[in-house]
Amino acid sequence: MATVSTAAAPVLARAAAAEGASAPPAANARKPIDITLKVNDREHQLAFDVRTSLLDLLREHLGLTGAKKGCDHGQCGACTVLLDGRRVLSCLTLAATAQGRSVTTIEGLADNGELHPMQQAFIDHDAFQCGYCTPGQIMSAVACVNEGHAKTDDDIREYMSGNLCRCAAYPNIVDAVKQAKPSMQTASTE
Repeated sequence: MATVSTAAAPVLARAAAAEGASAPPAANARKPIDITLKVNDREHQLAFDVRTSLLDLLREHLGLTGAKKGCDHGQCGACTVLLDGRRVLSCLTLAATAQGRSVTTIEGLADNGELHPMQQAFIDHDAFQCGYCTPGQIMSAVACVNEGHAKTDDDIREYMSGNLCRCAAYPNIVDAVKQAKPSMQTASTE
């Protein structure tokens, strides 16, 4: 006995073929697009497939491998970077959408060889074990403070919840965020 879905399949196939015949030809998505991106305060002229994620562009085209490809589905936070100062999951962000905007990766946090206060706090509090999630954790922690979400331990836990740590360094991460917060706020008022 045929179901409605199998009975309707030939009708739907004919409709799709007829629709496709009258539609204009699609642009070649594989043809590289030329874009200028500002990453870590440096401009880069790049040509890449329009479907390229920001994560793949950073890692494969610019050699910035700090952002990690964890799940590649936006569920772990290992790929977190800042886009115009706001955290984004770079595996879910098309690189082309970053044109005209400022991208900051873990490699761009240090200033003239001096670690960012959050990087130093992660070291001081041993807020990492295997280190795989650490770049994304640090980028998210910087955003957490800059967004004003680091008022309490519960706030920090909530606003850092999109970044997973397989090694369970969560208490140390909270302590690191609390340590870095005053230094970051002082630096932003100078």
